[in-house]
Amino acid sequence: MAQSKKLPGGITRNNREMADGRTIRYYDTAGQNRTAPDMRPVEAQPLIGELRLDPLVNEWVAMAAHRQGRIFLPPKELCPLCPTTGELLTEVPESDFEVVVFDNRSPSLRPPTGDWALPDQVGPDTDLGTAAGKCEVICFTADHGKSFKDLTAKRVRILLEAWIDRTEELSQEPYIEHIAPFENRGEEIGVTLSHPHGQIYAYSYVPPRVEKMLTAARKYKESTGKILFDEVLAREIREDERIIARNDRWLAFVPYASRYPFEIHVAPLHSVADLTGLTDSDREAFPEIALEVMKRLDGVFGIEMAYIAAWHQAPVRTGRDVLRLHWQITSVRRAPGKLKYLAGSESAMGAFIMDMRPEQSAAQLREVKL
Repeated sequence: MAQSKKLPGGITRNNREMADGRTIRYYDTAGQNRTAPDMRPVEAQPLIGELRLDPLVNEWVAMAAHRQGRIFLPPKELCPLCPTTGELLTEVPESDFEVVVFDNRSPSLRPPTGDWALPDQVGPDTDLGTAAGKCEVICFTADHGKSFKDLTAKRVRILLEAWIDRTEELSQEPYIEHIAPFENRGEEIGVTLSHPHGQIYAYSYVPPRVEKMLTAARKYKESTGKILFDEVLAREIREDERIIARNDRWLAFVPYASRYPFEIHVAPLHSVADLTGLTDSDREAFPEIALEVMKRLDGVFGIEMAYIAAWHQAPVRTGRDVLRLHWQITSVRRAPGKLKYLAGSESAMGAFIMDMRPEQSAAQLREVKL
């Protein structure tokens, strides 16, 4: 693994080893010298978990019992994602940083040892597997009190480059099949650390939602010869009523059949399979629309909205001819003090019911004064 790497946008990545052998990667723009050692005592890392097949739906479930003891909503003065200062020794040894990515201390998925293969799916008799993969944490800023919407355009550009870099590098691992960068914000959706950060999950299998999107995209391509997501974008542009923001490289819209009170898809107009396919022009234009979308979301009710923001992209080794990159932001808040709970129909049956029309939430987002 290269210790230093030059990236587009004037960004340099520097890798350093943490006390327990994990890797931390600094993404910098000012030529910083990253030499601060991790002064914490060495702790044993958890063993790899189990991977079990639910044969009723042919879906893999990772068992990671070691995560029960992970840190939960610590006060700011004990935040493990802040820079190291004084006696507070954190996951980031340096006293300041721009964007950092490091291997998760309590990962759901871990790199396997030796030869590894996903067990064959044979119903109830499917072999027990190991939860192979990679889980990384990405911190957006050293400032504990900030949120994505508070970042500068320059910082969002660095963040995007970090997502691209990790997608490119993780794709080279033979046991990785799909890479999903995402951000959770808000205790309402289960956030355990309030510092502005996201995660990157690299799976050893194709996750269920991606499998469903792949099946739909292949069927559409076979019957029409066209790319399904490209046609979705064309419809949104043609109908116009669900678009909330756009520039010459990106489009942000509320999908026609949204599942959540506030759901936004942000997609490049230049059709690509994954983050690594974004052009320089795409990368330069992303911060503008990303920040606008997040400010509009928080502006709807004038409060910080709990959300999940996840990148959907083609798997590493399949479906790259039919699946297309997009950023999906979903919020369960339907009004101040009211959440949409995923109850019987949604959680038990997987059948979503929306209490408001997508055109209504799109109008509310558009009407926000920035």
